[in-house]
Amino acid sequence: MIDLYYWPTPNGHKITLFLEEAGLEYRIKPVNIGKGDQFDPGFLAFSPNNKMPAIIDHAPADGGEPVSVFESGAILLYLANKTGRFFGGDVRRKVEVNQWLMWQMGGLGPMTGQYGHFTVYAPEPVPYAIERYTNEAQRLLAVLDRRLAGRAFITGEDYTIADMASYPWINPYDKAPLDLGPYPEVRRWHAAIAARPATQRAYALTAQVNPDAGKPLGEEERRLLFGKGPTRG
Repeated sequence: MIDLYYWPTPNGHKITLFLEEAGLEYRIKPVNIGKGDQFDPGFLAFSPNNKMPAIIDHAPADGGEPVSVFESGAILLYLANKTGRFFGGDVRRKVEVNQWLMWQMGGLGPMTGQYGHFTVYAPEPVPYAIERYTNEAQRLLAVLDRRLAGRAFITGEDYTIADMASYPWINPYDKAPLDLGPYPEVRRWHAAIAARPATQRAYALTAQVNPDAGKPLGEEERRLLFGKGPTRG
């Protein structure tokens, strides 16, 4: 059994995509980041960066004590190694998958996240930041589009953790959609993943875990989400 500490965000979706594809038994432990659950001392004990997702695997492959993992990319690598799935069957294949996973972790996720922050959540417009991160998000979409030409998935014909990591970060902001028109390969790839039954099951958890998804943020939610931490008194 795996405990998944989760909230339905792009990084949270990465892990439910894997768990649903692999058919692993798991239970969701909601981490309501709008209420400050990420600062709870019990959560910080195994997720010290006060971010979700995180997991605790109560049945690790070595049969020993439970294993906890934080950071979405590290969790995907852990689960891929645990199951022997979605990571490639040889060293060269693993290198390819791993480098595109790191591309998402270091580029697509952070840059698209900053695009979303300055276009959706910033209290006032910052034109330089909006232009900077819009251009960078579009550059990364172009990189992905070129990579997908002639390939079903990012590293070839097999669906891997590189795809699971990248998929949730394609146009995640309904209130500030990027123009995907120039990226036909991205659109084709994204539609194929969206049609997978495991993807649909993973995303259906949004309404179950957070019925208020999509509603405007309150001031306390903004304070907790954007780096100011919990109220201290």
